Amino acid sequence: MKRFLRIAVPAAVLAALLSPLAAFSQAYPTRPVRVIIVFPPGGSNDVVGRLVFHKMSEQLGQQFVIENRGGAAGSIGAAYVAAQPGDGYTLMVQSATHIANAHLYKKLPYDTLGDFIGITTLARQVGALVVHPSLPVKTVKDFIALAKKRPGEIVYSSAGSGSYVHLAGALFWSSAGVKLIHVPYKGGGPSTTALVSGESQSTIATIGSVYGHLKAGRVKPLGVTSDKRTTQFPDVPAIAEFLPGFEFTAWVGAFAPKGTPKPVIDKLNENLKKVLADPGVASKLTAQTLDPMPMTPEQFAARLKSDYDKYEKVVRISGAKID
Repeated sequence: MKRFLRIAVPAAVLAALLSPLAAFSQAYPTRPVRVIIVFPPGGSNDVVGRLVFHKMSEQLGQQFVIENRGGAAGSIGAAYVAAQPGDGYTLMVQSATHIANAHLYKKLPYDTLGDFIGITTLARQVGALVVHPSLPVKTVKDFIALAKKRPGEIVYSSAGSGSYVHLAGALFWSSAGVKLIHVPYKGGGPSTTALVSGESQSTIATIGSVYGHLKAGRVKPLGVTSDKRTTQFPDVPAIAEFLPGFEFTAWVGAFAPKGTPKPVIDKLNENLKKVLADPGVASKLTAQTLDPMPMTPEQFAARLKSDYDKYEKVVRISGAKID
C-alpha cells in the first residue's frame, strides 16, 4: 500500500498541474480571435486568410476576425503580432516573405524565427516564367538561348526589390547563366501591367496573379517554378525540366506569437487541417492556384528553417537590400 501511495501522489500532483492547461485548450477559443493579415486586402494572403478563417469561425463556433495591417512587406504587421500575448487570441497570416525579410532588412523589430510559432502552412504559391507574346520563344530552353544571344537586352519586371518575383528571377538567371535587365515596379499589379503592355518582356509571377492574362493569351507561359507540373496547367513544363534541381515556390502560412501553449497550437493545427480538407475551401483555393498545403507544426518549423537558409542564398544572389 505504501509503495502505491508513493507512485500515485506524484501522478496526482502532475495531473493537477496539467489540468488547467488541458482545460484551457479544450475550451479555446472562448472569445473572438484576431487574425492579422500583414498585407493589404485583395492579395493572395488576404484571399487565403479570409477563406480559411471564415470556415474556422463556422467550425469552432467562435469568430476569427480579420484585420489587415499592411506595410513594409509585412514587417509592420509582424512586429505588431510579435508584441501580443501568446494566448492564442492573436494570430498572423504571412507568406514566405516573412523569411525573405530577415535577409532583406538590416534590422527588424522582432526575431523572425524566435518570436513566432508556425501553426501550419495554408497554401502553396507556384510561380510561372511568363513572357510577352511578341518574344520569339516557345520554351524555357528557347528563352535561355535568346537571353544568352542578347545579354542585357531582355527586360524582366518585378513587384519590387526583394519581392518573390525579384528573387525567383534572380535564382533563375543565376541558374541559367543569363543576364537580364531587372526593372522593379511598385507591386505585382504594375509589374504585370508592364508585361502585358510590352514594356517588359518577361517575369516570374505567382500563377494566381497572372491567371486571367494566361487564360486570355495576353502573356505566354514557359515554365512553372514547382519541381513538377501543376494540375491547373499540365501542359506547361516545370523549369526543372530544363534546369535540373530548380524549385522556388512560396507559401501562405498561419502563425502565433511565441509562448502560445502547445495544446492551443495543436488544436489550431488540427482544425486548420480540417478546413483545408473541406471540399468547398480546397476547390476555391485550387481554382486560384493556391493549393492547400497542411503541415504539422514540426514540419512547418523544419520548412521555415530550410527556407531561411535558402532565402539567405537567393537574396545574396539578387543583391537586394532594404534599408
